[in-house]
Amino acid sequence: MPGVFARLLRRPRSSCFLFGPRGTGKSTWIGRHFAGARLYDLLDTTEALRLAREPATLFREVEGLSAGDWVVIDEVQRVPELLNEVHRLIETRRLRFVLSGSSARKLRRGGANLLAGRAVVHHLFPLVSAERSFQVNVDDALRHGTLPLAVTGDDPAAYLSAYAETYLQEEIRAEALTRSVGSFSRFLEIAARQNGQVTNVSAISRDAAVSRSTVQNYFEILIDTLIGNWLPAWKLKRATKQVAHPKFYLFDCGVARALSGRIAYPPSSEERGSLLETLLLGEIRAYVAYEELRYPLHYWRTHDGMEVDLLCETGAGFVAVEMKASARWDARYHRGLNRLRDELGAGRVTCYGVYEGERPASWGGVQVLPALDFLQRLWNGDVL
Repeated sequence: MPGVFARLLRRPRSSCFLFGPRGTGKSTWIGRHFAGARLYDLLDTTEALRLAREPATLFREVEGLSAGDWVVIDEVQRVPELLNEVHRLIETRRLRFVLSGSSARKLRRGGANLLAGRAVVHHLFPLVSAERSFQVNVDDALRHGTLPLAVTGDDPAAYLSAYAETYLQEEIRAEALTRSVGSFSRFLEIAARQNGQVTNVSAISRDAAVSRSTVQNYFEILIDTLIGNWLPAWKLKRATKQVAHPKFYLFDCGVARALSGRIAYPPSSEERGSLLETLLLGEIRAYVAYEELRYPLHYWRTHDGMEVDLLCETGAGFVAVEMKASARWDARYHRGLNRLRDELGAGRVTCYGVYEGERPASWGGVQVLPALDFLQRLWNGDVL
């Protein structure tokens, strides 16, 4: 069961929003850390409708709780009006809340009361390698991702196919996030097949047979429902010609493959590169979030094709990472790293190469590591 994994997200001391895509284990995490809390589960339609009709019911029903007691509202985005009552309860009765959700769209776009800083925001990610004691088969992670039930279940492909359908039916159709689920479904498959590539809105618009503005709105839906993230291009201070368009990454390899219609097949050689980037970037995002580092992540690419998959500015300088789904490392993989060091100054950049081979090596100032070795260093605090 998913509960056997000790998650790295720490128990908060004050009220918080807990966001994460469906299936990441939010309910399990809440049950472990807040077993005695008053719980309102808004996935229960009857409960959601009851509180939506009269949000002040919440204020009356927690009358007997004391200052410092915890209240959990699961899938809070289904009744955003409750946040006014939560605000009042934090202020007048000093109650503490965990407000979880798998979508932030209605909260961000409906003018919901976001508690003016009275609740910090935390995110829960799919399982990371450190939570599994680095007992990870990289091939399996690329094929089926790392959602808890994909890791522990007997038929991860069937689970992920159902996950993709549930996302369309419950997040998109039931919440009425777009008028045309058919058009969105076409877009979703195209976007999933272009996972990890520089986003070309015009090309996606043409292939999905919808307008550019619709494509932009659809990407916003993916961001708001926590299914994916932009990786923006990083710009040097001085004027050099660089690619400015962002890349889009889905949050999990298995979900990306299910949405693209590829989950029944082994990853092709064309898929593996973006899948490895998706896996590693997901872990890096999780590390930054769980350690509360607040470092923005970017990629870097010039107009003449020099690229670095990840660039992160830390308090000690820059960390650059090139990722290759290859069993052998080649010196040509250094070209982007070498150009970046020329631009920034070699002493300011720590360079890593991550690949699917078995042996670490040092190549001209680049630390080349197998994927799991890199992840162990990351979670030991030796990368960022």
